[in-house]
Amino acid sequence: MRGYAAVIRRQQYLIRCLGSYKSNQKNRMQSAMMGGSSLEADALNILRSITPTLDNSRHKGQAGKIAVVGGCREYTGAPYFSAISALKIGADLSHVFCTKDAAPVIKSYSPELIVHPILEESYSIRDEDTRAISAKILAEVDKWMERFDCLVVGPGLGRDPFLLDCASNIMKHARQSNVPMVIDGDGLFLITNCLDLVSGYRLAVLTPNVNEYKRLVQKVLNCEVNDDGTEQLLSLAKCLGGVTILRKGKSDLISDGEAVRSVSIYGSPRRCGGQGDILSGRQVLSLKFQLRSVAVFLSWARQRADEAELNMTPTMLGCIAGSVLMRKAASLAFENKRRSTLTTDIIECLGRSRLTRCNTGVRHLGLRWNFQFELENFLLLGLVYQL
Repeated sequence: MRGYAAVIRRQQYLIRCLGSYKSNQKNRMQSAMMGGSSLEADALNILRSITPTLDNSRHKGQAGKIAVVGGCREYTGAPYFSAISALKIGADLSHVFCTKDAAPVIKSYSPELIVHPILEESYSIRDEDTRAISAKILAEVDKWMERFDCLVVGPGLGRDPFLLDCASNIMKHARQSNVPMVIDGDGLFLITNCLDLVSGYRLAVLTPNVNEYKRLVQKVLNCEVNDDGTEQLLSLAKCLGGVTILRKGKSDLISDGEAVRSVSIYGSPRRCGGQGDILSGRQVLSLKFQLRSVAVFLSWARQRADEAELNMTPTMLGCIAGSVLMRKAASLAFENKRRSTLTTDIIECLGRSRLTRCNTGVRHLGLRWNFQFELENFLLLGLVYQL
């Protein structure tokens, strides 16, 4: 009798799981059909629609030229992750503007990157030379600015005062040149203390994690983060004059001050350092990978901004595409490496993640897409046992 009771309890539990699974599937289908009534973006279709096709008529540079401003003595990994992930996603050229100390290290990581060792830190210059050196740095960046489709500011930048001043001047010049910017890491620290750098610039994207978002809310809205995440995010983006904000979290929330969209496709429970940097390069997860991907997709979305069916701003499209690609890549990497997953593993999955079906809904339970059939087969076995 004990064995019989155990089987009954197991069946009842699995029936509840199956009912919950079917209910979630139904809700997702209804949300997709209702379109605008749901916050969840049609991320996979957006990803496909803005990704340019590969054909023999294209030449070098047409698929995107991305520049990363960051990299100092202490931090060389973040700018590398940002720049290389942009190339892995499909950009043609990736530049890094860093300090002279960081340049040899970043160059040694990959010959694919174009590294400019032009930035300086306070310890290496005299007070009387700061103005001249600052002008020289800006003049060097200015020679390249018109070529860039997007600028990523902040990965590995550090908080050296002179380095932050140089980054501020570069951002001002990028804004004057109408170049989109993705701000992450120490770049967010910079703009939180100088909101005028991005306020009112609709081609700017901020990708804060939990703590960075908290500081932004306190600075701009003069309050604490509340439970109504969507309304507060909408208000924050409005107060910043239409800047697009990608709030990284369990579900990524994205707003340009006019609408809020979310990307909830399951990624990975692993939180290794560097994932957010990937996001910025692809334009757009506290994962650093998202940042890099956002940049690439933002540049691609701008190329297709005149197409009516894309009924969204390029910055919103770039963030959504970057977020879903990062999550899919993280999922693929975790499936292979599990707890030992590193940022480099996720980068290697960026290309494949666009070609594979994304496992959603029940991935967090550690189950596969045939979850329903496994349950039903188990129930049938239980009935046979009872007979």
